[in-house]
Amino acid sequence: MIRTSPTLSLRTQTAGVFGLLVVALSVSLSWGLSAMLTQQIRRDEGQALQVVAQSAAHVLAEELSRRSREVQVIADARELWLQGLDSEIAKAALARSQASNPWNTWIGVADGSGQILAATGGLMVGRNASERPWFEPGSRGIYVGDVHPAKMLAASFPPLPSGEPLRFVDFAAPIRVDGKWLGVLVTHGSWQWADQVVESLAPGNAAERRLETFIFDRLGKMIYAPAGTLAQQLARQQTLPLVAADGRAEPAGVTRWNDGQQYLTSVVAVLPRSAASDLGWTVVSREPVLTAFARARAQAWTVFGMGLLAAALAALLVWWLAGRLTRPLSSIAGAARALEQGAPGAAMPVLRGSAEVAQLSGALSGMTRRLLDLNHQLEERVQQRTAELERANEELSRLALVDPLTLLLNRRGFDEQSRLLIAHARRSQQPLSLVTIDVDHFKRVNDSFGHEAGDQALKVIADTMRRRLRASDVLGRLGGEEFMALLPDTDAEHALALANELRELVAGTPIAEVGQITISCGFTLLDPAHDDMVSALRRADQALYRAKAQGRNRVCAG
Repeated sequence: MIRTSPTLSLRTQTAGVFGLLVVALSVSLSWGLSAMLTQQIRRDEGQALQVVAQSAAHVLAEELSRRSREVQVIADARELWLQGLDSEIAKAALARSQASNPWNTWIGVADGSGQILAATGGLMVGRNASERPWFEPGSRGIYVGDVHPAKMLAASFPPLPSGEPLRFVDFAAPIRVDGKWLGVLVTHGSWQWADQVVESLAPGNAAERRLETFIFDRLGKMIYAPAGTLAQQLARQQTLPLVAADGRAEPAGVTRWNDGQQYLTSVVAVLPRSAASDLGWTVVSREPVLTAFARARAQAWTVFGMGLLAAALAALLVWWLAGRLTRPLSSIAGAARALEQGAPGAAMPVLRGSAEVAQLSGALSGMTRRLLDLNHQLEERVQQRTAELERANEELSRLALVDPLTLLLNRRGFDEQSRLLIAHARRSQQPLSLVTIDVDHFKRVNDSFGHEAGDQALKVIADTMRRRLRASDVLGRLGGEEFMALLPDTDAEHALALANELRELVAGTPIAEVGQITISCGFTLLDPAHDDMVSALRRADQALYRAKAQGRNRVCAG
């Protein structure tokens, strides 16, 4: 209860009482609006950070699966091993595989006793690898080994610029010919490819925001940190953050890391595409709270300051009009309380008892409208921000399906379309053919004319094939100089004819600076009732290897 004082005028007392009410109303509205805005902005920042972590986790999973399939395809290529594990054909295949992927640091073949018979660069030939962790499981099936320091190859390569030890991810598969196990094919993939994945997906202002991405293994141990900081992070004994009571990582939140700072943190598991590639990795993206929530704090203070300014102006107006507001004060105070309590339909009335009362009530009504308008504007900005994030997510999804150079489908996009076409062929009982295409001697093009000319050649080849194919056909680029086409309603005879036509079209299309380029093709007819994409691709790739082995610029059936 407010007590009156005989030493103060009624105007002073009235202005003091209603001035406090107006300030309380303005502060309450401003505080509520700023809290809503801050919460929404923080949620948006967390979602944006999670997009980075999810994108990195997706690409890592795809790469592990793709590279394990590459090793399996080479190991299953029967023609490579008929003349022995150390034949010239086998060595050439290893060299081509290494040249097609710069992160394949070393590829080797070990016989049943573990003796290395052939390897890229001749490294480790003659040494025994039977005790290496990849040999025994790789003799039974596809094997993907977790990140580990180089051991036998450590002295064969220069140290990394970051000062970190050379580390590999192993991909191994058994070599069998006519059901007989001959040995193990293994690829040591450089762990530096993780840098490429993380850096390619980081937003343009990642350095300014101090946004960083880390990778942890199945046991919660950090195996990747940016900019050569892994040793520093391990020294702090940093483990997987935000682990919930049930053992699963929470998707996002604010947590304190072992350096004593708080970070907005997003944790995303790398979902395996196969049992062999299930390494239990987790991608963690973080951003310091000070930078992540800087915009939210600035907006909150702006809203709060505007509320205080409006309250101060209203209090001055109350003082000026206090002498004429004794009678209508109760209605104004009641309206103020209703606004403060958020009553439905509450509004500050415009009173007409006197000019002063009308001015005061009008000013308070206008102030309320301005605050509500500000709230509406802030809500629109939040909606705009959410729409921008949704568009960004849609663009990320689109880019994840399209090869940026040729604008053909990439491996993921091709896989999605292939599932649809196989399902359609199974329902309609119509033939479906698969063609694998490889540009002949493409490495020579890059070495002789440069990568820019090589890229232009790939665009011309892609456009040439795309113009010939039907709208119902699916054409994709798997990476490097490798392409693939799915031909619905096409039997083996027509698939052979079309593949030869593509080969002749490409050979007959001169390319600026490069001249003539040829392609080799392998094709196979899918059995929708029993085939899947993996088995069909294996047959088509084997046919492609035969086409290469028979002199290139030809088509072979698988």
